[in-house]
Amino acid sequence: MQLPQGFHSKEENVVCKLNKSLYGLKQASRQWNAKFCYVVKQLGFKQSKADYSLFTKRLGGSFIALVVYVDDILIASNNVQEVEALKVSLDQHFKLKDLGGLKYFLGLEIARSAKGISLCQRKYALEILKDAGMSACRPSKVPMEQNLRLSKLQGTLLPDPGVYRRLVGRLIYLTITRPDIAYPVHKLSQFMSKPRKPYLDTAYKILQYIKGCPGQGIFLSASSDFHLKAYTDADWATCIDTRRSTIGYCIFLGDSLISWKFKKQSIVSRSSTEAEYRAMAVTVYELTWLLSLLKDLEIWHPQPALLFCDNQAAIYIGENPVFHERTKHIEVDCHVVRDKVQDNVIRLFFTPTHTQLADLLTKALNSSQLRHLLSKMNVMNIHVSASLPKGECTLLDDDRLITKKTAADASNRPDSHLEGECQSLN
Repeated sequence: MQLPQGFHSKEENVVCKLNKSLYGLKQASRQWNAKFCYVVKQLGFKQSKADYSLFTKRLGGSFIALVVYVDDILIASNNVQEVEALKVSLDQHFKLKDLGGLKYFLGLEIARSAKGISLCQRKYALEILKDAGMSACRPSKVPMEQNLRLSKLQGTLLPDPGVYRRLVGRLIYLTITRPDIAYPVHKLSQFMSKPRKPYLDTAYKILQYIKGCPGQGIFLSASSDFHLKAYTDADWATCIDTRRSTIGYCIFLGDSLISWKFKKQSIVSRSSTEAEYRAMAVTVYELTWLLSLLKDLEIWHPQPALLFCDNQAAIYIGENPVFHERTKHIEVDCHVVRDKVQDNVIRLFFTPTHTQLADLLTKALNSSQLRHLLSKMNVMNIHVSASLPKGECTLLDDDRLITKKTAADASNRPDSHLEGECQSLN
């Protein structure tokens, strides 16, 4: 070890004792998290076992929830005085910057009213369009053409694969509030090692769809009940290279969409029933985690969660513990569905294909199917006037969304009165 410049010592073999972690070291983030957790726990907070970034505190009739992402903090409570006291206590240990009511956090735009909370990434979506040179492109009604099958050997290799990788990486972050593009984006993410021209053309198709309604996002209704409902689906042997199936699920708390996932299975399923059953198992894992998270938030959920599937055979396998003949080749951990059904944690129901909301996450749909499922998921664009049908909008040259009436009406957007009530700190 060499002594710092300007430091002189007559002693040999001396070392420097580090009293505080330096910013930029690989240990700094770990030390910061440990320090923050210690301080918050000293203030009486309890760290969640389901999500270690969540801290909760119950004090009489007041409840405080604190969420931390690196050095960005969100505070939500039913007691304003307790929030102010917490900010004072945290400011004594850390240098805080109070950003006031929650309106923008990690690229997410939050708008709140008496009807509920809206989450979107409009600013981020417009930046993606601008950086890709697609601000003036023609909007598309769908993010991906139906029956499009991409292969790892299809088309010519891109001369600069970095363009494709950066674009897909940014689109992946956009799926946080856009389940409508989750399927095509994650489909493209499977070809990051050797991107080809058809993949880039498909990515540009997604940008054309985003151009149509960049402010589309999730609406969390304030009138929803606290009952978990899930839809699960699988598209059997959809990958033409590996013949692996695509699974997807979407989970609702009441009428509000809170979790969704699209994934290609790690093994080859021998039948569509097996693929559906494995999709049900993955959904049960997520439901189990969400039940633990609701418990940490002190939300009582006595009734079993509802799981909807459009495959009758998969439901029979989940409900019948002696149905061995067609399931003996399936791994034991997939039979967690049976265990949860017997413990009355979940209940299985059949849903027809035309009402299967998880279809949005497993296959490309036409524009009418896409609009129908998005309306059922409470995915909407608050920047569009309520008099217009959902998703029907026009984009001007200055990137302002207006209705089909007049440009003057654009100033009366329905989000002008929305105000965030959560506190954000940095």
